[in-house]
Amino acid sequence: MEKYDVIFLGGGSGGYVGAIRAADLGKKVCVIEERDLGGTCLNRGCIPTKALLKSAEIYSSIKEGHIFGIKVDSFGYDVNGIYGWKENVVKKLVTGIEYLFKARKITLKKGKGKILDNTTVEVETKEGKELIKGDNIVIATGSEPAIIPSFKIDGVNVLTSDDALRLREIPKDILIVGAGAIGIEFANFYNAFDTKVTIVEMMPQVVPTLKDRKIATLLQRILNKKGIEIKTGAKIENIEVKDGKVYSTLSTGETIESEKVLVSIGRKLNSDNIGLENVGINTEKGRIVVDEFLRTNVDNIYAIGDVIGGLLLAHKAMKEGEVVAEIIAGEEKKMDYRVLPWAIFSTPEIAVCGLTEEEAKKQGMEVLVGEFPFTANGKAVTMNATDGLVKVVARKEDKVLIGAQIVGPEASVMIAELALAIKNNLTLDDVADTIHTHPTLPEAIMEAVKVPLGSVLHIALRR
Repeated sequence: MEKYDVIFLGGGSGGYVGAIRAADLGKKVCVIEERDLGGTCLNRGCIPTKALLKSAEIYSSIKEGHIFGIKVDSFGYDVNGIYGWKENVVKKLVTGIEYLFKARKITLKKGKGKILDNTTVEVETKEGKELIKGDNIVIATGSEPAIIPSFKIDGVNVLTSDDALRLREIPKDILIVGAGAIGIEFANFYNAFDTKVTIVEMMPQVVPTLKDRKIATLLQRILNKKGIEIKTGAKIENIEVKDGKVYSTLSTGETIESEKVLVSIGRKLNSDNIGLENVGINTEKGRIVVDEFLRTNVDNIYAIGDVIGGLLLAHKAMKEGEVVAEIIAGEEKKMDYRVLPWAIFSTPEIAVCGLTEEEAKKQGMEVLVGEFPFTANGKAVTMNATDGLVKVVARKEDKVLIGAQIVGPEASVMIAELALAIKNNLTLDDVADTIHTHPTLPEAIMEAVKVPLGSVLHIALRR
């Protein structure tokens, strides 16, 4: 029976990064993965959607070329080419991870893993079953799209996000159930190719995880301006497919007809059928319970990524993978979630880090708030991308930055500066006194932090 220092159940964002880090720290590592390395993010989530959105961005730029004095007399799109680009990107990155595994002598077993006891894992492959031993086991089994049976998901007319990534057509109209990250990104993709998009969200705002209502309202207004219809505070009561059309009945009594329905209502954590009951690992509503050291109630078994709940983010899982490898290697580490930026890659993008104004006030803090619109940012004007703003939140007592929200061009990139500032307890003055290159989008951050200091230059403050 083969013996390893660490066995990872799952080769997704957390599993593959954890495996690489553990190998670099001198551990003999095995990864068990039933599908392709990279998991949901690389194969069915973050990466393929961004590849599709890049195609949409280029197509939109051509349509808007006249604004910049560029005339294109004839243009179109090739659906097979768009999806072929997406598949090439995914293949290239998966191949890259496979190379990194070989370079570090990480053993990859293609199959389904099941824990039999605290050191034994059964691997079910196409060739049969085998047993392997591990001093430590890390569960990194991820999540899958949540499915409601009454929605009658068939993969043809009624789709999950996985199905949408395999679709080789651009529908004339689509109804998207759920206005979270997945729903918003697909809405932007289809809207770029002139699909009539309707989003139905049961919560009172788009992106329910966006705690700043003002930012959510701004985003909804921008999406509406793009022609995306949004119905908040409404549930889907029934979905029926008739003669190739989908009829969705809302709780308001309205019925919407569309070619396709995309169901993006969240994700189910993959904690079933992996042997948790064999070792008595504690779970709560499908979430594996871990402590700040990512350890379950069984000392040598850890869990990381989506399967432990919280925000289901690839970069969160990656950091957990690094940390768990370092803990297993004997380093004094623990997970710190205080600074966890996240983004939605819509047009414009949304990015968030730290506390919102409302969250800080609920914690009893007095705060200073600065907002700066992209309409006053020179680079954004040159890009014709002036929708949105930068908002920063700081403690009043010491001016230390504690949160930021951005809606605007390249928000996902810009949030990194603010995440670094929040993590290192920088103040409004620290960021304001840092010279920012001109003309660039991050100047909007510099200006936003100057607002509560009373030194902002490119907007007029009320005195």
